[in-house]
Amino acid sequence: MKKSLFARLNNWIIFTLMTIVVLTTVIASTILINFLRKEEVRRVDILVSALKFQQETENPNLEIQALLLQIYSSNTTIPLIILDKSGQIIEHKNIPQDIENNSAKIIALAQKMAKSYPPIEINILKGNKQFVYYDNSRLLNNLQYSPYILGLFILSYFGFTFWFFRTIKKTDEGYLWAGLAKETAHQIGTPLSSMIGWMEIMKLDTPDSEGVHEIEKDIERLRTISERFSKIGSVPELNDRDFSATIQENYDYLKTRISRKINFGLHLPNHTISVPHNKILMSWVIENLVKNAVDAMKGEGSISMTVIERNKSIVVQVQDTGSGMTKQQAANAFKPGYSTKKRGWGLGLSLAKRVIQEYHNGDIKISQTEVGKGTTFRITIRKV
Repeated sequence: MKKSLFARLNNWIIFTLMTIVVLTTVIASTILINFLRKEEVRRVDILVSALKFQQETENPNLEIQALLLQIYSSNTTIPLIILDKSGQIIEHKNIPQDIENNSAKIIALAQKMAKSYPPIEINILKGNKQFVYYDNSRLLNNLQYSPYILGLFILSYFGFTFWFFRTIKKTDEGYLWAGLAKETAHQIGTPLSSMIGWMEIMKLDTPDSEGVHEIEKDIERLRTISERFSKIGSVPELNDRDFSATIQENYDYLKTRISRKINFGLHLPNHTISVPHNKILMSWVIENLVKNAVDAMKGEGSISMTVIERNKSIVVQVQDTGSGMTKQQAANAFKPGYSTKKRGWGLGLSLAKRVIQEYHNGDIKISQTEVGKGTTFRITIRKV
């Protein structure tokens, strides 16, 4: 639980840092754009001042004329339209080329500019007036969207990086559990071989002993367990077809080995169900779910295993009347290393999920759980 809390804390720290970086980028870019907008407005004010001076000064000398022309010519980006008081076009600059010869469109553009910035009025001699309409340059208009595009890009980059490292972590965890499983199979194999040999000797001395037969069954079970672990990490063959027989065999085995205080029931369709699967691994999944249910009920209660055949899939439900799970426990149940039991390694459900999803192209999930009332696991496997 401490590890899970630490992981969630790390996720929140990463999320907070990402949010700070994105917001800082958007705010900094917005401040920069506002500064550029003010600079363009200031340039327009200077240009209008020059036009006013030109209109108010009679016969300016050549130097002043050259300076005014230079000020006017220096504007190569800001769109500008000058109209008289009757709405007639006097001058325009830096407007789209496709409307330069269309007076109606130029006047319409001036009216559109007035919605962004109020026109600047120039008083001329004899009561005449001119109105200067202007707007942001094309570059500034394009830059208005850049903070959000840049923020989205940074967010996407962080998201991809997070996904990439998370995938690597999951892959490493998969290799770790697969390696642990194979090593466990190897460690079991050595004493198991010796036990099989001693078993044969015991059968020669007391061939009809009930104890010898029971020990032989348990040795066979150990061999099955060893084979299960050895298959983790490799691609198993889905040669078994009779799914009903696999479930029935598991039920018969588990029913004799769980407490008699547990009411264990199986509900199978009346006909044979044919589904490609690996019998050994599928048995392991069922056994894990049933044993988890037994632990949740503390040896007393009811377990119901139901197989439902649908059009293109088979559904296996294992329902118990145990202690149930909280939402947090249910969300973490299939994570490697997570366990609510002090003696648990957190391997069972994680490997069960791998067997169903990766090897059988199916799905396994907790379909229903409630604290104090029990849990229902659901396995779904496609027929083909």
